[in-house]
Amino acid sequence: MNKPGKYPLDARVAVRSGPPEPHCRTPFYLRGQIGTIEADLGCFRDPSLLAFHKPGLPMRRLYRVRFNQGSLWPEYGSSKDTLTADLYEHWLEPVEDASPRGKPHAQ
Repeated sequence: MNKPGKYPLDARVAVRSGPPEPHCRTPFYLRGQIGTIEADLGCFRDPSLLAFHKPGLPMRRLYRVRFNQGSLWPEYGSSKDTLTADLYEHWLEPVEDASPRGKPHAQ
């Protein structure tokens, strides 16, 4: 899986709000939030399958996504602080509308 990922650097993405997988690695507080792709970390065996002693295939692309902390927690205070999370591509959706950055993604 050496081909480029679905999302380029600085692309805006929404974290899927779907039900968790049996061994979910996507934090609940990020679901429905909009962030920005900061890095494409490459492809890795799927940890949600590895947890059940499966081979972890097909491999999944992993991204580092940056979120504004004030958008995640409105009472936070500083609007300059950010949080980064490593999220697998199947948990991300493209954002093509004019929604404000970091606000919940309308479904």
